[in-house]
Amino acid sequence: MISPEKLAGMIDHTNIKPNATKEEIKKLCHEAIEFNFSSACVTPVNVALAQDILGDTSINVCAVIGFPFGTNKLEIKAFEALVAVEDGAAELDMVLNIGALKSSQKALVRRDIEGVVESADGMVVKVIIETALLTDNEKIEACILSKEARADYVKTSTGIGYPGANVHDVELIRKTVGPDMGVKASGGIRNLKTTLEMIRAGASKIGTSTGAAIMNDLLNL
Repeated sequence: MISPEKLAGMIDHTNIKPNATKEEIKKLCHEAIEFNFSSACVTPVNVALAQDILGDTSINVCAVIGFPFGTNKLEIKAFEALVAVEDGAAELDMVLNIGALKSSQKALVRRDIEGVVESADGMVVKVIIETALLTDNEKIEACILSKEARADYVKTSTGIGYPGANVHDVELIRKTVGPDMGVKASGGIRNLKTTLEMIRAGASKIGTSTGAAIMNDLLNL
């Protein structure tokens, strides 16, 4: 069984709901401190607030970019990433251009990711590929392009409106990116059992809005 410390260090505790209140973001951050999660993941408008709370801790602020559809022009994503970093984000979870990927516009998809990587200026970049919308071959291509563009992680899902992570997709992503690139499983991960399944499949990070409940499940075993 995984230790509480190791599991907490793999969790991006998340509230990216459009109706999230300031009080809910504060609660998210305080839970991140309580359990010593890897990061608190929020929308760009909440990055500065999260940084105000977490700035003196070891917990990163993670911002979603091009969220939730990935359809912003690449220049907009790059600028959004730049502002998020200026506001205090140390990690960026960007949605790639899914339509471009499905149209076989590989160079455009790569530039889309590279623009965020460059704006991140050394901060961690995770590429959300929204696996529910892709064939397996397209998932593989998305992973290859993410790696070529020097992203740090491939992430399964936004968790908004589509089915989230599953064991098959996590295994496929891990097999494609190899052992040295991060894999983040997210979307629909709400309990300890599912969390452990994703880790066994190859996930090195877990995105979830129920991090506190998952940790309490482990601590109460």
